[in-house]
Amino acid sequence: MAAKANTVEDKHTGIYVNRELSWLKFNERVLEEAENEKVPLCERMSFLSIYQSNLDEFFMVRVGSLEDMKLLPGDNRENKTNMTPQEQIDAILKRVNVLNDRKDTIYTHVMELVAKEGVHLVSFRDLSKADGKYLEDYFRREVLPLLSLMIVGRKQPFPFLKGQEIYAFAILGTKSGKEKIGIIPCSSEMIPRLITVPGLESTYMLLEELILHFLPTAFSGYKVLEKSVLRVTRNADIDVNKIYDEDLNYRDQMAQVVKLRKKLAPVRLELTRDIAPKMVDTVCNYLELTKDQVFYSKAPLDLSFLFALEDVLRKNPDLVFPKRLPQSTSQLDSASPVIPQILDHDVLLSYPYESIRPFLNMLSEAANDPKVVSIRMTLYRLAKNSKVVEALVEAAENGKQVDVLVELKARFDEANNIEWSRRLEDAGCHVVYGIDGLKVHSKLCLITRKDGSNIQYITQVGTGNYNEKTSRMYTDLSLITANTEIGEDALRVFQSILIGDTVEKSEKLLVAPKCLQEPVLSMIDKEIQTALAGKPAYIGIKINSLTDKRIIDKLVEASKAGVKIEMVVRGICCLKSGVPGKTENIQIRSIVGRYLEHSRIYIFGTPERDSIYISSADFMTRNTLRRVEVAVPVYDNGLKCRIREMFLTMMSDNVKARVQQPDGSYKIEPDGDSSLNAQETLFEEAYAAARS
Repeated sequence: MAAKANTVEDKHTGIYVNRELSWLKFNERVLEEAENEKVPLCERMSFLSIYQSNLDEFFMVRVGSLEDMKLLPGDNRENKTNMTPQEQIDAILKRVNVLNDRKDTIYTHVMELVAKEGVHLVSFRDLSKADGKYLEDYFRREVLPLLSLMIVGRKQPFPFLKGQEIYAFAILGTKSGKEKIGIIPCSSEMIPRLITVPGLESTYMLLEELILHFLPTAFSGYKVLEKSVLRVTRNADIDVNKIYDEDLNYRDQMAQVVKLRKKLAPVRLELTRDIAPKMVDTVCNYLELTKDQVFYSKAPLDLSFLFALEDVLRKNPDLVFPKRLPQSTSQLDSASPVIPQILDHDVLLSYPYESIRPFLNMLSEAANDPKVVSIRMTLYRLAKNSKVVEALVEAAENGKQVDVLVELKARFDEANNIEWSRRLEDAGCHVVYGIDGLKVHSKLCLITRKDGSNIQYITQVGTGNYNEKTSRMYTDLSLITANTEIGEDALRVFQSILIGDTVEKSEKLLVAPKCLQEPVLSMIDKEIQTALAGKPAYIGIKINSLTDKRIIDKLVEASKAGVKIEMVVRGICCLKSGVPGKTENIQIRSIVGRYLEHSRIYIFGTPERDSIYISSADFMTRNTLRRVEVAVPVYDNGLKCRIREMFLTMMSDNVKARVQQPDGSYKIEPDGDSSLNAQETLFEEAYAAARS
């Protein structure tokens, strides 16, 4: 079987990139922003922290998944580069070591700059005896009484170490000459992570540094031979179907998933300093890890404290990005109700450049509109104080039929969504939790009105979540339309979801898992035929990730046929562009800037004949075949023109856009003296439109 697979791969030798290694390249681009001297200092600190949190999740989910795949029978090779799970893990661990060394160097430099701004993170060697004495008294008085001391010995088993928690770790010598392991959890809600050093302005010490220094005091009956700070990362990739319990309702089952995730097998061990190889072996044996899964860091193991230091520095405006506020859209009269205006013309909102407020106002109007019969929505991730939920609750209390799909499998947001689902149910909303075997990732809202004998539909389809907070941080698009055919399609989607099914056919919307991949392939085929006929052919794609092999191979076919293909792929990209004779007509770039690029745009055809969609779906197999996703066509010529201009702006970015090279690497390609930052340009345009 392996030989046959290799034969298939030979068709496109040199054009595929492994999914996991591609993701690491994306996180490297995040790290580059922390390294970039043109980025304000506070923002560089944020990028450092984001790099680490990204990597944590990567190990929890992707490396965890690969570890599980190793246990499956058969030859489970990745379908593009033909790598086994172990080969992928080996390549990941090797690359992460290189990236982490770079991270340590950047962290050291950034903290030097922080110190120049008058904010200091210190260790004991930086302090006077008087300051050290104060901290010793502080430790004995306020810290030591709250610590849990753990000794590993014949009668004391190795403790369970929580994932992503920080522990002080010590090799302890006994009076009899034996060695034991001492462990102290360093995370506490009762003790701040950043300890203020008195008498020194804006000077702090990390709690784990304090505990580590006073380990001899904590373990007073032992001699501290070696010490380090450690952190364990655990697998978080849980197959919900494997833990199905027919005695639990689905919401309770997902609550069990949240608890179970904390107990899964370790996939990574991090240490802050070298300790004896013998003791590393001992810890690895307890955790069932290999030495290759051990990483040493010169930087603190959890960089989330950097956000607290940023808060101290933000008083200096030169250290942060210039303030930007989402603007009112020029497509709507803000002094008039939204619904009548939507019935008159389509509206496209572009976040964070434009405010989410018109959508929230529309929901609130619908909740109180006597002509509104029902509101239906799919909810994936919500803000903590969600105005969307408030509007839906108000609608239900006003007697509207409110049908809500709350996706409880939204990874790491399960607990939040469980609570929101309870509140919605308590208010009288009809809540469902998805479809067996599929995530509902679509961003779809349908308002149904009855005006006399006429049924009216107002449909909103977005690329991002109904989350007020992320609408100010992520770039997303939201189309609101009263198009009847789109509304009828949306109704079929909801009717299917409500009975635990998926639509088999859709007229206007593209709806995964059954009605998205094939139409996309057909539209690419149309451009191939156009190019083969000697006419201009074009495809423009903006997505977060590209892994779907069928779509990738069809794009390669289109490139060979002469179709011009431009792509903005923020993260994972399993295709190499610009390879002579194969992908030379494909250009791929990744934008990593102030705002997280999150919108999905599909453009098929040249401007005079193009079909344009915005979508919740990336071109990943999980999106095209294993989730409910929705893409909506944009019919309004003015809005189509606007999307094309936005896409052109992104393709013209030479400040934050990295252009993929034929070898799969990325680099910024400056254009002489002319520089263009797409995100800044789009914000400037939003400000100008709001003023006009």
